Order: sequence, then C-alpha cells, then structure tokens
Amino acid sequence: MITIDQLTSQSIPTLRSVDVLVVGGGSAGAVAGIAAGREGMRTLVVEQLGFLGGTQTGALVTPMMPNQIDGISLNAGIDAEINRRMNEMHESGVWKDGNCGWFNPEALKHLLERMNLDAGAELLYFTICEDVIVDDRRVKGIVVANKAGRGAILAKCTVDCSGDADVAFRAGVPCESGEDGSGTTQPLSVRFQLGNIDLKRFGDFLKSLGKHDVMETAAGSDVPLIHTAMVWGKGWTLEPLFRQAVNDGVLRESDGNYFQVFSMAGRPGEMAFNCPRIVDDIDGTNPFHLTNAVITSREITQRYLNFCKKYLPGFEHAYLVMTAPLVGVRESRRIRGEYRMTVDDVLGGKKFADAICRNCYPLDIHRKKEEEGKITLQKLPPGEYHEVPYRALVPLKIESLLVAGRCLSASFEAQSSIRIQTNCRAMGEAAAVAASMAIRKNILPRDLDGTALRGELRKRGANL
Repeated sequence: MITIDQLTSQSIPTLRSVDVLVVGGGSAGAVAGIAAGREGMRTLVVEQLGFLGGTQTGALVTPMMPNQIDGISLNAGIDAEINRRMNEMHESGVWKDGNCGWFNPEALKHLLERMNLDAGAELLYFTICEDVIVDDRRVKGIVVANKAGRGAILAKCTVDCSGDADVAFRAGVPCESGEDGSGTTQPLSVRFQLGNIDLKRFGDFLKSLGKHDVMETAAGSDVPLIHTAMVWGKGWTLEPLFRQAVNDGVLRESDGNYFQVFSMAGRPGEMAFNCPRIVDDIDGTNPFHLTNAVITSREITQRYLNFCKKYLPGFEHAYLVMTAPLVGVRESRRIRGEYRMTVDDVLGGKKFADAICRNCYPLDIHRKKEEEGKITLQKLPPGEYHEVPYRALVPLKIESLLVAGRCLSASFEAQSSIRIQTNCRAMGEAAAVAASMAIRKNILPRDLDGTALRGELRKRGANL
C-alpha cells in the first residue's frame, strides 16, 4: 500500500479524480460501472483487458447458470436488462426454466461497453491495479500501471470487482482462500470454441442416444440450443465414445474426468466447451500457475478437437475458433467482511434485512477424482432460496472500499453457490448504488443503512 504523501514524493501523477472507482470490468464490475454512472457519479472502470465482461467474455463462460424459481429470476435490475437486450438482439436465448443467459460473448462485450458509456462511465482498458492508496485506514484510490507508465486514480469510494480481491488484499483487508483455509482452491478451466459444426446433425445424434438436452430453437435465438457432457461413471451417453477414444489413443483417461459443451445463441455452427479443467497448480493469483494452465489446456484442447472430429457426427469439418484469453478462475481470495456467508446460510435459505441479491444455485464444487466423497453438488430444497446481505460486501478494517463478485465474504462452500454470473451482476449493482448513497450522505459505506439500500435497489427493479 502507498500513502498520498508517498505519491507526491515518488512523483506519481494523478490521472483522474472520480467519485466511484471500479477496479475490474468483469461480471460485477461492468454492472457496477453502469449503476454508478446512472447514479450521476463521476465513474471510472479500470480493466486489465481490452473489453468488459471478465469471465463471461474473456474466459468464455457461456451460458450463465440458472437462478430461477418457477421460471422467475431471483435477480432482476440491470442483470435482467442485459438479458432482455441480448435476447432482443438474438444474441442470447431463453433455455428451460426461464434461464435467459445462453449468450454470444462477443455481442455481450459490445453491449456492456455501450451501456457503460451511455450511463456516463469512463473506461480505462489495458491497465492493472499496481498498488492501493490508503491514508488513515481509508482507501483513497489506486496506483495503476500500463504502457504509459504509472499513475494515480483518486476516488471517494472504490469498488473492488477484481475477482481476486486485489484491492482489498493490498489495502490490508483480511482474506482467505481454499477449503478450510488450506489455500487449495477449486480447479481452473481454460475454455475454447469450435466452429463449422452441423448443429442439427449433432443434435439428432444426441437424441438417438436416448438422453439429450436439445431444443430446436429457443426464445430470442435462431440457433438450436444444445448441451451435453461427460464424466466417467455418471451415466452420460457419450461415455462409450470416450472409452473408445482412450483405447484408440486419441484421448487420455484424464480427458474424461470433465467434459461439457454448449451451443451459443447468435453463433450458428459453433459450440462452447467448459473444459479443459486444470486440477493441479490452481492458485488463480499465481502467475506461474495461470501460465501452466493455458499451456496445459492447449494440449488438451487439441485432443478434444481430434476426438470431436473423429467420433461426433456434425463435427467432421470442425476447427478451433479460439481459446479463452482469460483463465476461468472459480475461487481465489475471499475477503473477511462484516458478515461471512456460510454453508448453513445457503442450504438453510437464510434471509437478511439488508439483502442485496437472492440465490438458489446449488453448492457447486469441482474436485479432483480422488476427492470424491466430499460435497460436489448439493441443491437447496425445492422452491427455496437464500439472500446475500450488504454486509458481506463491506470489508473489515478498511474504509471507503466495497467488494463485489466472487471474492465476497463467504466460506469456501458458500462461495461455490454464490459465485455465478447473475449474482455477481447483482452484487456489482448493489455496491455501486451503496457507494453512491454513501457519497451523497457524506458517510462511510460501512455506516450506510443496508435496509435503506435494499429499498433503493427495489426502486431500481431488483427482485428483493
């Protein structure tokens, strides 16, 4: 961390002075930028890549995971607006149970950018947070680094949407990672997309196997929406083909530990793969681990490509469209906040007076094969949901800082349920509105009445 006096002594220039600074333009940060801009705040979103969306667009995490009860989304607000606009552009489709988020990541990049600019937020791409400016336990802004050198961004309130709690960690907020504080996190994934696929032939093939997840078309889409997967011993109909491919030397045994594929609205002839999954060296804050993940994944991706072309009807002339430029990190640092979500909160459907989002997605923990027996997937009771309180976004020890996204204050198990995109979007909106309210009231975010925040989010369309 660095102080204001040190900025001056080191001759670090001030590049901007804003009301709300959003660090990270991913699932939470892109929405935080929109929300803060719409609140009339001078807003700057700092993003390491050249586009918004984070895991949605950079890590190719499509589709969104479901968070509905009886076809009604548990989150609304800006999240629902994004889904509606994507559907209207035929760049997303409505899947079963009302899940609206089967989207084209390239289209989402453009929409999120347009919505931020229309809201009056300023964007700064190709820039990383190098350090955090802290005086008297208050975050005053950050030091950034990019091709132009180092510079300071000063802010009345900062929202850490980095996914890895980068700002909070550097500012001195207590953090944890992994199960039982072990630091051993969930596996990484480096996704990819294949093109030139005959989706109808592939869909018909899946139907012929007797168990399928295929819709010819869906609302908001002209593309057949298809999903299938394979995990050894789980009854997936592709398992005999995987076994044959292993015997033929096309795949390795480990390649069948986790395989999943989806079609995408707005991208006829393409499919998105939720794999390879990397289970060793999986610290998402370790650049050597991230480097190893992309190198390893490219080798596995080539095997998957060969498998698909040889064994799956419709893939005969497929080619690799792209591999994700961003590693998919499910969990890394999590802050310790005024409230820490627990597994009992999630499975018990706990409600809070200062709730800022609702969730019914199950505990979803990806594990190594040898860890079977521990929790992997555990659903809430039918029709039940839990809430996330504002206090889980308010870090201990440090002021003028809020956190939104998968690095919220939660246990390892609870985070595995809350981390999905719709909740990250809702947290981003809530943090931005909270920051704006605190600035207008001239109080610290910690002192903001969470029930009043809930009321304001309801006015803005939140399902609370």
